[in-house]
Amino acid sequence: MRLYIAEKPSLARAIAAVLPKPQQKQNGYIQLANGDCVTWCIGHLLEQAEPEHYDSRFKQWRFEHLPILPEQWQWKAKSKTASQLKVIKSLIKQANSLVHAGDPDREGQLLVDLVIDHCKAKVALKQQCQRVLLSDLNPAAVSRALTQLKSNQEFSALSTSALARSRADWLYGINLTRAYTLKGQQQGYSGVLSVGRVQTPILGLVVRRDQEIAEFVSRPYFQVEAKLQTEQGEMFSAMWQPSDACEAYQDEEGRVLSRPLAEHVAKRITQQSAEVSALKQQDKQQAPPLPYNLSSLQIDAAKRFGYSAKQVLDICQALYERHTLITYPRSDSRYLPKQHHADAPKVLAAIQSNSQELAKAVSEADASKRSKAWNDAKVDAHHAIIPTEKHYAVAKLGEAERRVYELIARQYIVQFYPHYLYAHTEAKIIIQDGLFKATANQIKQLGWKTLFPQKKSSEESEKTLPPLAKGQPLQCLEGIVLDKHTQPPKAFTDATLLAAMTGIARFVQDKELKAVLKETDGLGTEATRAGIIELLFKRGFLLRHAKQIHASDSGKALVNALPTMCTWPDMTAHWETQLNAISQKNQSYQGFMQGMQGQLNQLVEQSASVNAQAFAGLAQPQTKRRFRKGKANTKSGGSAYKAKGANKAKPAPRGRKAAAS
Repeated sequence: MRLYIAEKPSLARAIAAVLPKPQQKQNGYIQLANGDCVTWCIGHLLEQAEPEHYDSRFKQWRFEHLPILPEQWQWKAKSKTASQLKVIKSLIKQANSLVHAGDPDREGQLLVDLVIDHCKAKVALKQQCQRVLLSDLNPAAVSRALTQLKSNQEFSALSTSALARSRADWLYGINLTRAYTLKGQQQGYSGVLSVGRVQTPILGLVVRRDQEIAEFVSRPYFQVEAKLQTEQGEMFSAMWQPSDACEAYQDEEGRVLSRPLAEHVAKRITQQSAEVSALKQQDKQQAPPLPYNLSSLQIDAAKRFGYSAKQVLDICQALYERHTLITYPRSDSRYLPKQHHADAPKVLAAIQSNSQELAKAVSEADASKRSKAWNDAKVDAHHAIIPTEKHYAVAKLGEAERRVYELIARQYIVQFYPHYLYAHTEAKIIIQDGLFKATANQIKQLGWKTLFPQKKSSEESEKTLPPLAKGQPLQCLEGIVLDKHTQPPKAFTDATLLAAMTGIARFVQDKELKAVLKETDGLGTEATRAGIIELLFKRGFLLRHAKQIHASDSGKALVNALPTMCTWPDMTAHWETQLNAISQKNQSYQGFMQGMQGQLNQLVEQSASVNAQAFAGLAQPQTKRRFRKGKANTKSGGSAYKAKGANKAKPAPRGRKAAAS
């Protein structure tokens, strides 16, 4: 009997739908006509054992217990899904071959691997286990994937990477959350101070941005605009480019801070002759934007519709699992396999049938075009999020589902549109020995931009240059001083916080680490970012003001009390590069864990010396409800404690069950 083990019921149903019939639905599995079976996990069936499972003394939260470092790691069956785990265990005993059908990412790989190990599958059965990679739940795609099975052993490094991440997060979250919660108690704080490898640096980003805004002092600066005229009477403007001699009057970004200097320049160039000293004209082009990965989709949906990251993820899961209208949504890739290009006519036909709004765009697309999105070298376990070949009128969907589907579909359609073409002109003009510059873009072909109509301001629509030539004489009619003011940094929104998390190199302090980080290296993963942001809101560390995201007083106090290493993204960014190296077989699990535990020992030692007064700014939880015992969170990338009534709970005093968050 061949046993297919899917990560979730919807995936199991999609697999069974293309396998031999008639079929019988049994308790926890589907039996096929040929005797094979399809069963499923319900997300994580196993969770990391709690500290007290290793030693009953750890029920009490005490500094002397820290750091807690399990010698033999243990997993426990989740009580709510224990019956399904028993079903799988029974089926594995009967099976003579296994097919691993977890989601095509490192967490999905580990999730099913753990179940197979926990059920004590025979060594030979594990060695012969095969892997199916499914990113599209429509029957044709599932059937195709089932003909392309790979050895599950090819993905062992990916599973090891996920295991390292899970254990490291448990160690970090359990130990530091206990350490700082105990410090908070010394100051009379009755809640849990949750610390996580990913969530705390995210909170740090917001706290520091809020601080920058609060401390910002706007300063005036000045620009000089020259109003110019050609011999033919055509008008245009150019901006003054201060010389090195003006450096004493400029700030670090080159802005002129002296109004008398700007007024002197404006007066000096008024009613003076000018000349074009240099002219650079280039034909430029811009390729269509790549199809979405989850983060780029969440960012666009936040900008256009104000949706949170969690809302977008939930909508995508429904479009993928319930409606089968899009491919696997938790993808970190923006590229597609070359072989998928052959499916383009069918996908485009489905979009045209499904969406009245996009029907015209599809009719003008050229399915023979191949954008840079089709690139096998940049496709790993999964590819970009695109529409499937399924025909289904999206008018039947809810508004949010329709909007997100059409975002994904439009981003796919533009792959079959020509480049945006424009002519860029840059003119340098000398007026009374001063340098001025004028630039303009002239659209030659809108290309893919026809699908993204944008309203132009009157200023943009007027910004054109007349025909110019090097050495051409001009007349400066007037010099005008423009009064400007420096602006504070903008508060984070869902879109900009996600962008910060996905391009974390910009916020890393360590110059050497910044140099090795890619622009796409980020805090958390595509699958976890939305949940981690939501967790910070639930715990009362982040607050929303309209579209803006700010830190609460408790969030600020926690960040200010923690060691710098915990609140900056350097360490977790470094972890992610190492975890990726493990998945590529370029680093060992043991090497990563040893280094991590060394850092943890230092951080626990630091926590003991923190002055409890540092927590004085913490706002008390709103209620005095008792804590429930926490569960180890192995998929969040944050603290190893789940919040249960977070920021509303009271940690148990010594001698009672430990609190968890």
